[in-house]
Amino acid sequence: MHVYVQLNSMARKYTLKRRAEQQAETRRRIVEAAVDLHCSVGPARTTLSMVAERAGVQRHTLYAHFPEERDLFLACSGLAMERDPPPDAEPWRAVKNGNERLRTALLEIYAWFERNEGQAACVLRDAEYHALTREVTEMRLGPYFTAYREVLGSGLSARQEAMLELALGFHTWSTLVRVGGLGTDDAAEAMVMAVEGAK
Repeated sequence: MHVYVQLNSMARKYTLKRRAEQQAETRRRIVEAAVDLHCSVGPARTTLSMVAERAGVQRHTLYAHFPEERDLFLACSGLAMERDPPPDAEPWRAVKNGNERLRTALLEIYAWFERNEGQAACVLRDAEYHALTREVTEMRLGPYFTAYREVLGSGLSARQEAMLELALGFHTWSTLVRVGGLGTDDAAEAMVMAVEGAK
């Protein structure tokens, strides 16, 4: 009897563990489907039906994991940030020369823009008019860009701060590289010169 109870308990634990693994796998598929859609059609144009279809689940399964659309947005943006977080501004403080500090920072930021171009283009476009996209984008990226302004903006004039704001923009990088034909290194150098020249 004791052996039977022990075996039954072990079987139950295995079943629960397997169910938890299946639920985690389903959740992962849903989040990855949302990331793929947010990076291709954009968050504002992504419907929950599209996510469910891409993930291969029923809508009620999606709702079981993500009762609110905001929950899915947070999970989606969290995965994207986990895979490739924006550069950390803290190491730049060690670069004493202001121009060199800005050059170092822009090279890292622009490289991040390049790696995440499709996602950034869709998300930033939608953030201009879609409240939930704007809220989550500001929550995820806001602290990074606040740190960039603080570390890179010390000692700048008002005009230089305005040029720094321009230099930190995804659309600035995109215009210089995709429209202007510059390489990322040359784009960074151009904006270093622009900030320096705005004294």
